[in-house]
Amino acid sequence: MADASEETRPIDEPRRPTLRVGIAGLGRAVFSGHLPALKALPELYSVVAVCDLLKERRDLVEKDFPNVRTYRRVEDMLDDPDIDLVDVALPSAEHVNVAMSSLQRNKWTLVETPLAVSQDDAKILQAAAVKTRGKLVAYTPGLFSPDFRLALSLVEDPRLGDVFEVHVRHQDYVRRDDWQSVKRCLGGCVWHSGTDAVLQALALMRSRPAQLWSELKRVVSLGDAEDFAHIVLKARTNVSAAVELCGGRLAPYDPSFTICGTRGSFSVAPGAAEGVMHVIDPAFRFPRRRSSVRTPPLCDMHESFPIVDIPCALPPGTDTGPTAFWRALYATIRTAAPFPVALDDVLETVRYLQIVKKASPFST
Repeated sequence: MADASEETRPIDEPRRPTLRVGIAGLGRAVFSGHLPALKALPELYSVVAVCDLLKERRDLVEKDFPNVRTYRRVEDMLDDPDIDLVDVALPSAEHVNVAMSSLQRNKWTLVETPLAVSQDDAKILQAAAVKTRGKLVAYTPGLFSPDFRLALSLVEDPRLGDVFEVHVRHQDYVRRDDWQSVKRCLGGCVWHSGTDAVLQALALMRSRPAQLWSELKRVVSLGDAEDFAHIVLKARTNVSAAVELCGGRLAPYDPSFTICGTRGSFSVAPGAAEGVMHVIDPAFRFPRRRSSVRTPPLCDMHESFPIVDIPCALPPGTDTGPTAFWRALYATIRTAAPFPVALDDVLETVRYLQIVKKASPFST
């Protein structure tokens, strides 16, 4: 029986070949995110090679992908001529060097977050990407999550009025004891989660920040790196964004996104495709008034107006989630479609996060 993609493909449209993927680094991010998504898209991707120092990790992949080639050295895998896309999922300190080696071999290169941990390294990668005609992509699954896509679709909704503040929250409770909790290994929530969160905030702000304030703390992590970050971005317009990354917050969690406007707010739970707009009734119009410098009356100045809760949801069939990222990446590589997340935006986010880290005692 033909699959759904075959049934909907025009008769004269040729089948595009799958992308052959080589994965460098087999940590939790790969087993919990990359591999499940790739396995769910066999018509688009085939995992042909993996690389890791630990044989038991390589053996785990072989169980699901029996024909995969396994490597212990990254250089050996990068020299494999039968790889179209290199997925760099090594510890943060190795991202730039391995990405550069991959780009120098003219291979499409995907880099787990963070793309880089300094503006200088980001510029080096940017130059290499230009030489390869854009074969560098940052892994940004948060920009494809249903809760973010819903918030983005409503940020200009007139029922909210004029938006003046957005909140982005990534909350969890985890007592990390791995390298991601150690400063000398470039651990901490800023580099681990900050890229997606700041990119989400910038998209909802609809403008570049002119001011930045931040505070970092270690709350419950067992290492010495931060597991709490509060970042405030202020644009030259009237819009500001508050970003919270918290590894010490027990469930139930706050809304992952809140948009505040002059007529009410919108909020959505983490990972949800449905949210609620809590606003003044769209049919209500305030009576005309103006301020006065005269002595005010002694009555309460609050006005009476109707408030309504309006359910909001993504349209049925909206492509979201981890596989949406990989489908967009496939379209970029195979059809030259622009990738939805601009590399320049990711590189600019690296600059903001470097400022956040340098301004904190957790930077050393």
